[in-house]
Amino acid sequence: MKKITLIILLIATSFIAGFAFKGMLTTQNNETQEKKKVTGIGGIFFKCKDPGKMREWYKTHLGLNTNQYGAVFEWRQGADTTKKGFTQWSPFKETTHYFEPSTKDFMINYRVENIELLVEDLKKNAVTVLDTIETYDYGKFVHILDIENNKIELWEPNDIVYEKMGKQMGAGTTK
Repeated sequence: MKKITLIILLIATSFIAGFAFKGMLTTQNNETQEKKKVTGIGGIFFKCKDPGKMREWYKTHLGLNTNQYGAVFEWRQGADTTKKGFTQWSPFKETTHYFEPSTKDFMINYRVENIELLVEDLKKNAVTVLDTIETYDYGKFVHILDIENNKIELWEPNDIVYEKMGKQMGAGTTK
């Protein structure tokens, strides 16, 4: 009888230990995934001679619904299709300094989650972070350099406020 009780106790202990170990691994994996995550393209920015003419050309020939900043593409988020997402398309004057220190004629904006934790992780891994996180009603922004010195803008969006701003401006989206 003592032998059977001991075997049952060992099996129960192993079973419980297995669940506890699995729970620790799952928590660690979730924390790692939450730390850094790009969720999509937030914007495409490029230099050109005449941004106004460029916006008009894209409106006329490709049907973009342009405004003074470019165009906004509206889409549904894959993880939750009830939520909208937005991607900004913007031509900049060729003399802009906004892309500096990069010498490239473009800059990509990535939509991210948990920008504070991401920046912390980037700094730990010796990635050049160019500025501090700036917070606006429509999201948080920071700029980094990739390994070829392309300036990258990271944006943790607040899509609800971003959409309201667009509507208040009278700007439509390109769907």
